[in-house]
Amino acid sequence: MVSRIGRILVVDDDSGVLTAARLLLKRHFAVVQTESDPKRLPELLRAGFDVVLLDMNFARGADSGAEGLEWLGRILRIEPGMVIVLMTAYGDVATAVQAIKSGATDFVLKPWQNEKLLATVTSALRLHDSRDEVARLRSRERALVGAASGAAQRVIGDAPGMTEVFELVRRAAPTDANVLILGESGVGKELIARLLHQQSKRAAEVFMSVDLGAVNQSLFESELFGHRKGAFTDAREDRAGRFQAASGGTLFLDEIGNLPLHLQGKLLSALEQREVTPLGSDRAVAIDVRLVCATNRSLAQMCRAGDFREDLLYRINTVEIRVPPLRERMQDIAQLFEHFVDIYARKYNLPAKRLSAGALKRLQAHSWPGNIRELRHAVERALIMSDAPGLESKDFFFSPDTSRADGALRLDDYNLETVEHRVIQAALEKHAGNVSRAARELGITRTSLYRRMEKYGL
Repeated sequence: MVSRIGRILVVDDDSGVLTAARLLLKRHFAVVQTESDPKRLPELLRAGFDVVLLDMNFARGADSGAEGLEWLGRILRIEPGMVIVLMTAYGDVATAVQAIKSGATDFVLKPWQNEKLLATVTSALRLHDSRDEVARLRSRERALVGAASGAAQRVIGDAPGMTEVFELVRRAAPTDANVLILGESGVGKELIARLLHQQSKRAAEVFMSVDLGAVNQSLFESELFGHRKGAFTDAREDRAGRFQAASGGTLFLDEIGNLPLHLQGKLLSALEQREVTPLGSDRAVAIDVRLVCATNRSLAQMCRAGDFREDLLYRINTVEIRVPPLRERMQDIAQLFEHFVDIYARKYNLPAKRLSAGALKRLQAHSWPGNIRELRHAVERALIMSDAPGLESKDFFFSPDTSRADGALRLDDYNLETVEHRVIQAALEKHAGNVSRAARELGITRTSLYRRMEKYGL
C-alpha cells in the first residue's frame, strides 16, 4: 500500500545506487530526490526534507567513511534536528558506532535488501515525525505556560513590605535555592511563587502548582511521586507524579503544613537524593525541580509540637519570604483597585469606574481578613452591581463582624485564645505592624508579644 508521505533526499556518487533508491522509494514516499554532489547539500536542505540517506564515501577508492562523517556534521549544523541514515559498502562496525555517536539515526550496508532499506527509511521518517510532534508540543507548552502565568507577571505593591518581597525575589530567583513563602490566606503567595519562576533560569519550563490542602490524604503519595499500574485499587495505568511532571521547571507546594508526617520523610529524601520512587515500583526516577513551598501556618510551632520535621523545614526554607497582609499595606489599595477594575471591566465588557475619596477611605479602614482575595471579590461585585459612573462607599459590602470602620473590635467567639488572637491582631493593625508600640499598648514586653505572634502565626 502506498503511503505517499515523507520527503526523502538520497546523496551518493554512484548513479546506479541513486537510480535503485529512487525506483524503490518513490513507490512509498511522497518525494524522493537524488543528488550525486554532496556540495549541493546546504542548498538542497532549504527545500525541507524529512530524511537524508547519505553515502559514507565520495572520493574514488575511499573507504574510511571520513567524508560521510564530515558531511553528517555539516548537515546537523545546518539542520540540528535532521534525521540522517548513513550508507556504506563496508561493514565497519567501528565506523557505524562513530556515526551513531555523531548524530546519525541508523546505518545501512550496500548492496541493501529492499525490505531492509524500506524499513529503515520508514522508521527514520517516524522518528522525524515524533521529533516534530515533540517540538510542536514543547512550543505549545511554552505558549500555554506564558499565557497561564501572564496574569502573574505583574504583582502590585509599593508598600515597604512589598518592596522587601520584590528584593528577596530578585536575589533568590536566579538560584535554584528552595524558597518558603509565608503569609496569611489570600495574600498572593502563589503570585510570588510564579514571580520567582518567571525570573529564574527555568522560566521557559513548566510551573506546576499543587494545593496540598485540597489533596485527599490517601492520595498524597501518588499525587507527588506517581504510581505504577496495580499499585492500589483504581491504579489502572502508570501515572507520573507532580515531581516528574515538573522536572526541569518549578514545583510549588502550597499549604506545605498539611503534608502528613510519614510523607515529610519521603519529601526530604526526594530533595536530598534528587529522585522519587513511584508507588508500586522498586526503581527510583531522577528529578530536576526547583521547589517553592508556601504556608499560612507556623511551621516552627508545628516542629515544637512534633507535627513537622525540623530537618525538612531547614531543607525547604533556604530562603524565606514573608508576604505582608493587606492591612499592613493600605497604601497599595488604590493601585490594587485600579488593577482589578481593569481586569473585570474587560472581562464583563463594562466601563472602568473611578473610586471616590470617601470609598477609598472606607476601603483603607477595613481590616481585610481575606486579604487580596477579598479585595478582588469586593471590586468585582461593586463594578457589576453599580450603575453610577464612579464607585462610592455604599457600593462596597462588608459583613459587620469583619469591618473596623468604626474602630471597634467585634467578637463572635469568646474563647480566651480567640480573644487574645483578635486583640493582638487589632493592636498590630492599629500601629501598622510596629511591634514596640503594639506591645506598649497591650501592656506586655516585645519578647512576650513576639512569642504570642509566633503562637498565632501573625
